[in-house]
Amino acid sequence: MEQLDIKLLGREYRVGCKSEEKEGLLAAVAYLDEKMRDLADKTNSAGERLAVMTALNITHEFLQFQRAGGFDIPTLKRRIERINGRLDGVLAEQEKLF
Repeated sequence: MEQLDIKLLGREYRVGCKSEEKEGLLAAVAYLDEKMRDLADKTNSAGERLAVMTALNITHEFLQFQRAGGFDIPTLKRRIERINGRLDGVLAEQEKLF
């Protein structure tokens, strides 16, 4: 298990992660950060309230998806492209530090 430093809403957190799960975790971090930022902008919420509301929204999306019984491939591709773009940006910033 390796330690991974992640950033959500500008705050750093250290989490444990198996090396084979690192890529998936980074994608989840990017997705969660985007959702939290969007909701913070829309509701002017912060802290625990923002975290709970974001979790509720993501859970609602998941349950709707699960009930629909399938993948919306074009939407997934757009999300993956957005996440990859954000990851590329973060990695570029990291490379500047070293």
